[in-house]
Amino acid sequence: MEKKYYKGSSCKRESVALTAVALQDHILHNLQLQNLSLVDPLKLSKKHTYRPVNKETVRAIVDTGLKKKTSNHHQKNEDPEKEYVLDPCPPPLTLAQKFGLVDLPAKPLTMEEWEQVKQRSIKQGDSVQPCAICREEFALQPQVLLSCSHVFHKACLKAFERFAGKKTCPMCRKIQYQTRVIHDGARLFKIKCATRIQAFWRGYIVRKWYKNLRKTVPPKDAKLRKKFFEEKFTEICQRLLHSYDTHIDEFFSEIDSDVATSQTVFQQLDHVFGPHISEVEWEKIQMQAFRQDIVDCPICIMPLGHPYLQDELSHESGPSYLRQTVLLSCSHIFHCTCLQAFEEFSLGERPVCPLCRSCYQKKILT
Repeated sequence: MEKKYYKGSSCKRESVALTAVALQDHILHNLQLQNLSLVDPLKLSKKHTYRPVNKETVRAIVDTGLKKKTSNHHQKNEDPEKEYVLDPCPPPLTLAQKFGLVDLPAKPLTMEEWEQVKQRSIKQGDSVQPCAICREEFALQPQVLLSCSHVFHKACLKAFERFAGKKTCPMCRKIQYQTRVIHDGARLFKIKCATRIQAFWRGYIVRKWYKNLRKTVPPKDAKLRKKFFEEKFTEICQRLLHSYDTHIDEFFSEIDSDVATSQTVFQQLDHVFGPHISEVEWEKIQMQAFRQDIVDCPICIMPLGHPYLQDELSHESGPSYLRQTVLLSCSHIFHCTCLQAFEEFSLGERPVCPLCRSCYQKKILT
């Protein structure tokens, strides 16, 4: 078939081609991350090319820290609760927008319009509720307000834009919104923290006041009233006891010292008057001991071998039980070796009788 060319067909073809190129450029521009408000600016910067450096012209720079101080001073002067727009300048128009093929982007909102958007967000309670992306409270983290009156964490919106690859609101899917940094969530969180601190402090004051009231005013209930007066009575008794200067420990220490001095006096008297026991008195003590019919030694519980029992024990148990015995001045009889072992283990200066605990004079029975 033969192609028919009409007048003006070349112009139509050129306009169609230009329209296609403009639309293609617009689509590619939207697919890129250059129009995002929270994109990392380092990724959009041009790639740095390596340039050789002349070492002779390079000079060493001494860091005195003055620049850092001035920068910190400027940062301190800035208001931490200042609100600002992240994308104040609109993105450049694409070729399709210039030709009128695509709608132009919205103009930057004025301060009055931003105030209306913020009031709409306050009525909705977006700052009171948690972030719609991470479902956590805003607390003191950076917060952004969109032109569609929705509020998110700045970090959450940045992550959403990075992974979505386009600029759409996570709630209403509005395209090409404008963002503004606000601090309503941080302000509400500070008020909430202050309210909690005041509530805890008031509760502490009320509990302290109630405890003091319970200590001074008796309750109306019979059981509680009885318990109240019992506690008061015991408290008064304790005060009376503590008011007296008893010094019980000093009193017992005096008693111990007196007992120790009396024991030393008695031991000295025993040392002085002990050796003057005559033979007649020893015979009386020996007869008194034999009348007690003591057959076994009280220390080792073995048979004794005194002369009066020697014949009976020799017939019953043999000569192995005939051990040397000793008579004490308190009329008690022991084996000589058993008494010596007891004296070695005694703690006092002078041993006492194992039975009657009295100081003694001893005489070996042969």
